[in-house]
Amino acid sequence: MLKTISPIDNKVYVEREYHSDKIEETLNNSVNAQISWGLMSVKERVELLDKFVEDFLSKKEIIAEELCRQIGRPISQVAGELSGFKERADYMLSIAENKLADIDVTKDSNFKNFIRRKPLGVVFVIAPWNYPYLTAVNSIIPAMAAGNTVILKHSAQTPLCAEQLYKSAQKTLPKDVFNYLHLNHQDGLKIVSDSRVNFVSFTGSVKAGYEVQKATHTKFIDMALELGGKDPAYVRHDADLEKSVENLVDGSFFNSGQSCCGIERIYVDKKIYNKFLELFINKTYEYKLGNPLNKDTNLGPVVKLSAAKFIEGQMNLAVKQGAKMMIDKLKFNYPKEHKNYMTPQVLTEVNHEMNFMMEETFGPCVGIMPVANDGEGIDLMNDSPYGLTASIWTKDLEAAEKLGNEINTGTLFMNRCDYLDPGLSWTGVKETGKGCSLSEIAYEHLTKPKSFHLRKELK
Repeated sequence: MLKTISPIDNKVYVEREYHSDKIEETLNNSVNAQISWGLMSVKERVELLDKFVEDFLSKKEIIAEELCRQIGRPISQVAGELSGFKERADYMLSIAENKLADIDVTKDSNFKNFIRRKPLGVVFVIAPWNYPYLTAVNSIIPAMAAGNTVILKHSAQTPLCAEQLYKSAQKTLPKDVFNYLHLNHQDGLKIVSDSRVNFVSFTGSVKAGYEVQKATHTKFIDMALELGGKDPAYVRHDADLEKSVENLVDGSFFNSGQSCCGIERIYVDKKIYNKFLELFINKTYEYKLGNPLNKDTNLGPVVKLSAAKFIEGQMNLAVKQGAKMMIDKLKFNYPKEHKNYMTPQVLTEVNHEMNFMMEETFGPCVGIMPVANDGEGIDLMNDSPYGLTASIWTKDLEAAEKLGNEINTGTLFMNRCDYLDPGLSWTGVKETGKGCSLSEIAYEHLTKPKSFHLRKELK
């Protein structure tokens, strides 16, 4: 039995039976549905998917409360996830006809030569709980637009998200183009390894990512893996200090720090370090930690008691190693009977000998270090096993581009850290994973090229 514990009160919110007995039927149905779906024109598929997106977004109020109760994100902030869902879906659908069109390479009038992008088949998407709709839309919309059918396995923390998407698919899409399954870990890997699955998109931990990759060793398929992160920011001496602080505080603590691209470490030019730290601490105290169903709350609980324990343990170890906590917990009023309501925290006197600055924390806390110059800042940013996003805060566009070229990361931001442009590829390097979602490049990963060399007359 799947049980979703709401982080709001740590009580069971949702119960569902696992779908172990539906795996075989769902796989066969997805394979069969893909034949006719893949033969549709891209234009026809896009028109249907537009209706799918429209129907889904018509349930905003229901979805908002469900999401709040499942993951604890303040209800005042849920609208951003749904607007992001629409923006990404709309963009990927808007470019689909053009980017999936045949590539004409004819050079001789007696020939017709072109490359056609054919669907892969069945795409299996394993989505996480922290941004359950935003991460899912990155994969499911372009996958279906490209002519694939999709099976979605959502996190046990967010089962209602899969169900809401399925309800909209039932109303707008041909039968079995989109399916979902509530699965345990082992059954999820069973589907990954199944010969009927032609592509896997996974978002989760590094450990689980290796397990997913291993499960495909008996077949030749591609996959997209978005795994761990420890995203850095570097604040140069010429940065707009107040605006940089405002954005970086939000980047550190939004969704209680439970963001794949959340800021977990900040390097600040020593010439402005003290002022930056002062402003950052003052801004942190403006957060209101409490029940996420209250509209004035902008910081909710972390998702599980076990997560809170891990985060606290990592910070306490850093303190034992010499770090200092700069935020006074007593200045926050919150439900102290629930240990997963965590006050935001800033650690100084940190270094890369500490696990806190090297391993993903995934909580409302950030380490801040002074650096002597650009070189030291970039070296520290690169000193990580992860590479999802990185940001540079400066008024110098040329410098940002030059320094950004030296940072080993999937996405480089200048003066922001909180937005995914769907026109850009979403990808990571090192232990953050491989593959790509969003942008026109995503369609290259979700299709296979088929060459046509047609000679009109024999001579």
